[in-house]
Amino acid sequence: MFLVALSFAYFAKALSGSYMKSTITQLERRFDIPSYLTGVIDGSFEIGNLLVIAFVSYFGAKLHRPKIIAMGCVLMAVGTFIIALPHFLIGRYKFETSIRSSVNSTNNLSPCPARLLSPSALASGDPLSEAPSCEGESNLSMWIYVFLGNVLRGIGETPVQPLGISYIDDFAREENAAFYIGCVQTIAVIGPVFGYLLGSLCAKIYVDIGFVNMESITISPGDARWVGAWWLGYLIAGVITLLSAIPFWFLPRSLPIPSDRGPAQCTPERTSFLKDSPLLEHKYQADEPAGFLEMAKDFIPTLKTLLGNPVYFIYLCVTIIQLNSLIGMVTYKPKYIEQHYGQSASKANFLMGTINIPAVALGIFTGGLLMKRLKLSIMGAAKFAFGTSLIGYFLSLFFFVMSCENVKVAGITLFHMTGQGLDGVSYEERSVFSACNSDCVCSGRDWDPVCGENGITYVSPCLAGCQTSTGSGKNTVFSNCSCVVAAGLSSGNLTASVGHCPHRDDCDRVFPYFLALSVITSFIISLGGTPGYMVLIRCIKPQLKSLALGFHTLSTRTLAGIPAPIYFGAIIDTTCLKWGQKRCGGRGACRIYNTTAYR
Repeated sequence: MFLVALSFAYFAKALSGSYMKSTITQLERRFDIPSYLTGVIDGSFEIGNLLVIAFVSYFGAKLHRPKIIAMGCVLMAVGTFIIALPHFLIGRYKFETSIRSSVNSTNNLSPCPARLLSPSALASGDPLSEAPSCEGESNLSMWIYVFLGNVLRGIGETPVQPLGISYIDDFAREENAAFYIGCVQTIAVIGPVFGYLLGSLCAKIYVDIGFVNMESITISPGDARWVGAWWLGYLIAGVITLLSAIPFWFLPRSLPIPSDRGPAQCTPERTSFLKDSPLLEHKYQADEPAGFLEMAKDFIPTLKTLLGNPVYFIYLCVTIIQLNSLIGMVTYKPKYIEQHYGQSASKANFLMGTINIPAVALGIFTGGLLMKRLKLSIMGAAKFAFGTSLIGYFLSLFFFVMSCENVKVAGITLFHMTGQGLDGVSYEERSVFSACNSDCVCSGRDWDPVCGENGITYVSPCLAGCQTSTGSGKNTVFSNCSCVVAAGLSSGNLTASVGHCPHRDDCDRVFPYFLALSVITSFIISLGGTPGYMVLIRCIKPQLKSLALGFHTLSTRTLAGIPAPIYFGAIIDTTCLKWGQKRCGGRGACRIYNTTAYR
């Protein structure tokens, strides 16, 4: 019963955690923040862990473990609900657009407004930008609520792993413990499958669905300004997490110890890994009553003893280095698929959930099964984990050759175009202004892309030199676009449609190979997960097990879980080619990246 309850708790926490990662780009766009700030939000979960992990692991092992896990699940659910709170506190989402309709009319104003502007507007330096209404805007950034909710999630998740795993290892037969832990960790990886699928579903739904007329929305899920119903998934995840707390309230503090478990069961190999042989100590000293002050007094000496174990210390260093890489990659992998291969957020999350994550789950389960079938010793498990990590590392190097060119955007990634009867249209590097749009006084800050008839994307219809427009919403068509030129086409009267142009053919060819390599690499690295974890819990004194697992979690999250998303995000920000603008001024979320530098 405990195994089932713990598996469901692992599923719930993994679902909400993976859903958080699936909403990275949605949060960036909704709150107009750069990648490093979403890294801070993502790392706040680990900050919550950091606050209490060592004490929960140490004192929790001496208290009623199932009830402490239940309280943690309730806290996780409350934190998840708080994350969704900003949606109900802020107004409707208003994305950047340069398409403006005339009052009391369905006709659009000219995308090229030079003849419509007063001299004072022309002198303002940004004639297309209207004075935004900032009244009612909160001085406190709404992403702070997401940050605080994620911290609370981290605090609530703290007891689940160290207390749950140690509970299983204490009361299961020794030969079954690795298999049971493998089952729990497999369920923990199945959780992200549903988390990413939930993210895929919510990313398809517009953020303000039910409150806006979808006919008037000019953007689609593939647009860099699209924001899905990110808040809906957090409400669903919160309810699931709350349900996972219920069984733990009814479980006993301890279970009958199997008859074959006892102090004499340690193998000579395992005994050689321990600084002090456990043969003379009872395995279940943690259950003996002790005063709080007495336990607190022993904390520092106990921690010193634990870190004095060379095998434990080396394993700790190895996993910190590995997890810096894995956490940074997993956090931004959906975003990478979106930006590099031109997929929508919904499709990127769907692929992560249906292809990548199942490979990880299968790898972890297979690793635990192989360890049971092959009856691997501690040294055998360590060698197995080392081999799989090494092979996975070499395979990962092939990602560098899976290149994909930047999308062609006039003035950002493309600087010269030729057309029939023209010398061509030229742009200075990193400037969206050219002679072809000089008759229109355009804003260089807008990001309202249109796809020219020549297959090139322009930052806005004004910068494409378009004079007129017809239609409304996603069906708007811009005509007489002076900057839209192409070989074999007459210039000056070409059209452009709403949205950026479809992605490149070379990306469509490379993308399946990227997915295949990603699946194979994930599976091989995951094979070593369970054997490596068993090395961790078999190389320490049994009564230090909860503390060892807790301190391992504390260290990896402090030195990998918190910094990795932040510095990965900061590095990704350096590859941005075009930043969006907040309604009330200031830099918003990135709209397009240099894909070569990003890779």
